[in-house]
Amino acid sequence: MGLDQDTAVTEDIAGSIRQVQLSIAAAAEQADRPPESVTLVAVSKGQPTARIRKAYAAGLREFGENRVEEAAWKLDELSDLSGVHWHLIGHIQSRKTEGASGRFHLIHSVDRLKIARRLDQHSADLGIRQAVLLECNVSGETSKGGWAMSDPARWAGRLEELEQVVGLPSLQIQGLMTMAPLTPDEGLIRSVFHRLRVLQEYLEQRLPGHWSELSMGMSDDYRLAIAEGATIVRIGRAIFGPGEVEG
Repeated sequence: MGLDQDTAVTEDIAGSIRQVQLSIAAAAEQADRPPESVTLVAVSKGQPTARIRKAYAAGLREFGENRVEEAAWKLDELSDLSGVHWHLIGHIQSRKTEGASGRFHLIHSVDRLKIARRLDQHSADLGIRQAVLLECNVSGETSKGGWAMSDPARWAGRLEELEQVVGLPSLQIQGLMTMAPLTPDEGLIRSVFHRLRVLQEYLEQRLPGHWSELSMGMSDDYRLAIAEGATIVRIGRAIFGPGEVEG
């Protein structure tokens, strides 16, 4: 890449970040929330480390990866960057839990008890408490993973299992994560985000002290997510350009 082209890429990424940050601030203020109550995680899956460095130079410190194996070499290559928080936002296979424990500031995608137990075991071996979110399917889509939480009438039936999760000594449960349907229907999208917030309130009443974070909202719908209480938004395409994968 020539110098002029490299400079243009840097300016494009920095400009995109500024636009996203301004949009987050406006959405937060419209919801009567301080802008700093929303954390921007840049989804860096598929991005070369050079582009991540450009986003870092523009001020970002939170980056999200979908796969443990891709994240591993990026963390090594970018180990010189101070103050970076890495997030694991993609599906975790059972055999990849060992590589996930201790590598990430926050794991968003703990989607079943088996994964929680394996992460707890590996974290105990490392002598740490791994911060995690529980991924919940509140839309009811069969294509999506996570705890099945689309029907509030069935939430009580999940409490025993969730109580086991919050009782795992080497995990620190910090909240919930979800993904909205891919649809132009903003009302439907917002209803899904609203259901996760109601679930957060429900769990706080019954298993208090573990649910402060709501990770929801991507490039097309993060403003709606912020209106419904998102504390973390996961944005790739709006920062790095069309065709980038989010999660």
